[in-house]
Amino acid sequence: MNNVITRAISGTAYILIVVCCIIFGPWSFLGLTMLFAIFGAIELTKIDRKKSDNKPRPAADCLDICGILFMIVSASLASNPQIGLESIPAFLIPYTFYLISRAIIEIYSNDDNPIAALGSSALVQIYIGVPLATLNLLYNMVGANLVLAMFMFIWINDTGAFCVGSLIGRRRLFERISPKKSWEGFWGGLVFCIAFSILFALVFDKFFYNLPVNIFIAFAIVVSVFATFGDLFESLLKRSAGVKDSGKIMPGHGGILDRIDSLLMVGPICFCFLLIAKSFLN
Repeated sequence: MNNVITRAISGTAYILIVVCCIIFGPWSFLGLTMLFAIFGAIELTKIDRKKSDNKPRPAADCLDICGILFMIVSASLASNPQIGLESIPAFLIPYTFYLISRAIIEIYSNDDNPIAALGSSALVQIYIGVPLATLNLLYNMVGANLVLAMFMFIWINDTGAFCVGSLIGRRRLFERISPKKSWEGFWGGLVFCIAFSILFALVFDKFFYNLPVNIFIAFAIVVSVFATFGDLFESLLKRSAGVKDSGKIMPGHGGILDRIDSLLMVGPICFCFLLIAKSFLN
């Protein structure tokens, strides 16, 4: 019972923080994604170390986090209407220095497998940095309300999948990676998302820029499907390293990666989907 209360409190606090950062504007959202990046990178590095048994490398780890932050800040500033896309080359300079510095570190390192070490750094950049940078592009290009809708669909999908899967889940969705997930839970999350997308499109149409119902339903389906893939991919990483949670920063929930695993795959896909949908609507 105490664990349920703890989980509810920390989950509610997380949702409130995310919603406030989205509503308050691009700078608060940038700060939120930077925090996600820092803690997510730390947790992913620890998972990788447990799998590979590599020794701690503080300089390389700090540099990887700096590289992610350069990428996220550059994406946010370059897509900000007040600054403009023509400033992208200037924003890419720090990231170029990161790439060069990361290679130089391996020259002076005594690591027996520099390729594996650089591969770990690349995983952090691609898995953490690129999706969070894309989220800032999405926020500045389509607006806060649709980003909020994306987060809400992720949470609705998780809730629907958990409720339906707990009640009637029988057939395993991907037992090799996540034994507890079921096909019934997957379809439950999808149906929940579609139902709420219709509600959002009909009742809160002005809040979501009067998107047509069919576009909003497609948006919900995209979020639900790729949220599941994102969850499964993080489960694959944890399972390969033999860990249950990515961290302990959120009591009752685990680490930041356990909270944003769906987001890391949903963000880039929704960026592409909404830009394509916007071009058709125009």
